[in-house]
Amino acid sequence: MFETLKNAFKNKEVRTKLLITIALLFIYRLGCWIPIPGINAAAYSSTMNDGSLLSLLNGINGNALANGSLFAIGITPYINASIILQLLTVAIPRLQEYSKQGDEGKRKITQITRYITIILAIAQAAAITVSYARSGALTDGVFGPMNQTWLIGIFVALLMITGSMLTMWLGERITDYGVGNGISLLIFVGIIASAGLSIIAQFKSAIDGDEMAIWQLIGFVIMVVAVFMLIVFVDLAERRVPVQYAKQIKGRKQYGGQSTYIPVKLNASGVLPIIFATAIITFPQMIAQMVAPESSFYRWWSTWLGAGSQYPIYYILVALLILFFSYFYAQIEFNPEDISRNIQQYGGFIHGIRPGKPTTEYLSRISKRLTLFGAIFLAFIALVPSVIFAAVLGSGGQTLVNAFSATGMLIVVSVALEFNKQLQSLLMMKQYKGFLK
Repeated sequence: MFETLKNAFKNKEVRTKLLITIALLFIYRLGCWIPIPGINAAAYSSTMNDGSLLSLLNGINGNALANGSLFAIGITPYINASIILQLLTVAIPRLQEYSKQGDEGKRKITQITRYITIILAIAQAAAITVSYARSGALTDGVFGPMNQTWLIGIFVALLMITGSMLTMWLGERITDYGVGNGISLLIFVGIIASAGLSIIAQFKSAIDGDEMAIWQLIGFVIMVVAVFMLIVFVDLAERRVPVQYAKQIKGRKQYGGQSTYIPVKLNASGVLPIIFATAIITFPQMIAQMVAPESSFYRWWSTWLGAGSQYPIYYILVALLILFFSYFYAQIEFNPEDISRNIQQYGGFIHGIRPGKPTTEYLSRISKRLTLFGAIFLAFIALVPSVIFAAVLGSGGQTLVNAFSATGMLIVVSVALEFNKQLQSLLMMKQYKGFLK
């Protein structure tokens, strides 16, 4: 990774892309600290319980929600919009056609995603503004002595929607002019920032005389390194299916006769099943919190199925949702029938397997088995390490656990590996261009 960064800064074009990426990420982090007039951030952050839905959103957005900043809802509406559109692509034929139309279809899907993002940003901004109002965090200083809470709320909600659209724009600009997927990098920076703030707070506790704080931090770092190693090992694991291509004679030349392989990753869906499962299980809680926070349904859902619940039904449901979305995403990303058809068209075959339907069934069987192990790994990462962290570190280290959960680690590792691949591909492309010149 460090060698790749060193080589990237030696190349002028790649260095320019890196500097643009860093500059846009800096603007994003700056927006996470610009306060919205009319919000008393201290009054609101004190009501944000560890493990709650709002604390989960706060961790993804780099503490922007607790700060009452311009990017309080950040990239969350865009993530949810992407999830909804991916689910709808399977059910709506028109969206399936768009997904197969190359760049033009991709532009149409991106435009639809933006529209859905605006709708979700409005809903989420309204919900959080209501939460601000109920916690007494809305002030009338921005409008003078009018004491019109509804007017302050509209003003705050509009600024949060604007901040969400600006965050989406920054992510798209990073994708277009920088390095890697801009949306993923914004999430990456937000999680790293939240973890950094929690580590600094733990250091301050140690300096203030808390003898257990430093030992909790050391234990947390050791466990994080162990989880990182496990995530990297599984993320890079793949099953290589060997394919042999027959020799073909065209004119006076001989083609083919090569041996290659089809890489089938153990965890091909990455962190998406966890994000899907978390979004589905927290959506009713978000709606209930906005509409009727005092209702018995909201209290029941928050206790048994809410974010951070300690009851077994929560863990079982999350594990089942991860399993479902792992298979769902595997069906989208890996189509054994298309791969089998392409192998047969180019004169290839898998050793010991007949072309056509037997090859399709063989690839499908491999994909299902790997998806099962990948889903079990994701469920383990999403649930078990956080429970172990909380049990080992105790209540004093709960802040570290919430700021840098195992799911957050999985996102960080996946984005870092993908960023490294993007840099390597850019460097390889520049080397090819230099060779051709």
